[in-house]
Parts: sequence; structure tokens; C-alpha cells
Amino acid sequence: MPTIAVILFALAALGGLFLAVRHFKGQALPMPVSLIHGGAAATGLVLVIVAYLGGGGAATSGLALPLIVLVVAALGGFFLFSFHLRGLRAPNAVVVIHALVAVVGFLALVLAVF
Repeated sequence: MPTIAVILFALAALGGLFLAVRHFKGQALPMPVSLIHGGAAATGLVLVIVAYLGGGGAATSGLALPLIVLVVAALGGFFLFSFHLRGLRAPNAVVVIHALVAVVGFLALVLAVF
């Protein structure tokens, strides 16, 4: 399950990169890409939660840090999505912080899984 989560987060990262580039170019963010980005990340997060709660021992204890960091990234993503829903431009700093936290969480997950 954590391996599938890594794949989903990698796909979400590609969508996030696309969205971030468009954001910083001042272009409109396509809602379908935003939904796929968030959906892939949310599904990955659920898989990590299920693996963490359902597993036992040292194998799942390594998922604790990535899980915490990815939850923080998800909260930032919800905040950013609220701007998108209201038709407002999100603050650049929040976009950058969300991306950095998500990358740290993804790398921590990759290290924990592999």
C-alpha cells in the first residue's frame, strides 16, 4: 500500500508542478488538474494512514514522520484550493510553502518505503 501511495504522490507532484508554473506565470489554473492533483494526493494520504494504522512494528513506525508532514501539506493544499474556489489568486508564499512541505513529506515517504 505505501508503494502505491508513493506513485500517487509522484503523480500529484507532477500536477502540482504544472499548477505552480501556471500560478507564477499569472495564468488561470485549470480546475480538472487541481482536482486530479488533490485527489491523487488525498488518496495517497489515505493509503499512508491505512498502512500506518493497520501495520505494526518497525515497518510502519517509519511512516509517522512522513504522515505528519503530508498532513500539514494537505492542510496547505485545502487552503490553496479555497482560493481557487473563490476565484482568487493564492499568495505566492503559501504556494511555495505548500510545495516545499509536500516535497519534504514525499521524500520522507520514499525513504520510509524504500
